Amino acid sequence: MSIPNMIRESGLEEYMLSGHPACTGCGAALSLRLVLKAAGKNTILVIPAGCSSIIAGIGRKASINVPVLHIAFAAAPPSASGISRALSVLGKKDTNVLIWAGDGATFDIGFGSMSGAAERMENILYICNDNEAYMNTGIQKSGATPTGAWTTTTVRGREGRKKDLFSIMLDHRIPYIATASPAYPLDLMNKVRKALKFKGFKLIHILNPCPPGWRYDHNLTIEVARKAVLSGAWILMEAEYGKIKLNPPSSEMIESRPIKVAEYLLMQGRFKHLTKERIDEIQRMIDEDWNKLKIIIELQK
Repeated sequence: MSIPNMIRESGLEEYMLSGHPACTGCGAALSLRLVLKAAGKNTILVIPAGCSSIIAGIGRKASINVPVLHIAFAAAPPSASGISRALSVLGKKDTNVLIWAGDGATFDIGFGSMSGAAERMENILYICNDNEAYMNTGIQKSGATPTGAWTTTTVRGREGRKKDLFSIMLDHRIPYIATASPAYPLDLMNKVRKALKFKGFKLIHILNPCPPGWRYDHNLTIEVARKAVLSGAWILMEAEYGKIKLNPPSSEMIESRPIKVAEYLLMQGRFKHLTKERIDEIQRMIDEDWNKLKIIIELQK
């Protein structure tokens, strides 16, 4: 798609204002802008503690032009549930209730309340802004930190593996789950629009590169995000009522990936300590994940 057509498709309205204090090249700021453009003006945003609490601002320094509720780390799902139910009582069916939560609030501190809201099938779109660590408080490991990654609490590289949020939410039997990336903006926006058509709890998981936390030059954010997908480290997919579907370009990569994971990892300072053997181990993990996914998709046919 040409650039002019892409601009027309995304829409001209802006609900994230200029002058916000996000780091230069912040993947979260890029994605939040796209999410708000897709959701539109009839949106209420709930943000638990994290980088986006600072980016959004408050009062005269607010940078988001829709109503925003800043809330404690674990309290976003119950707060959004209350808002959603109050809107229902008032008969306001055209207002979207969105949670924009980091990986710490999603994978760890707020996991229980998120799971509860999903189990109750609250009418909420939950968006996980995943930059793979607690970036706002100094780059500490979270449940989303990938194998081998440096953080201030995993200085030799994270042992163990990142939680599989997509599979966890599949087990909640919610109507819609998707992954997305700021490197594929129309895919991200279309998934937001699609999710909002479903009644009940929906979740979109966005991998958002973080220049200071991932240790790369700020002008490489989109390239880093794209290589995460092309290496197979991040898979673009969605599931409607449990049936999984891959999205381009991931849908063309089930047999092989265009680049090796080393090309993605070595762009980032957080992986610079990895040996060739460790990188080969991570490549094997990715290949195994793809093989399992291929089997699941075949069984669903």
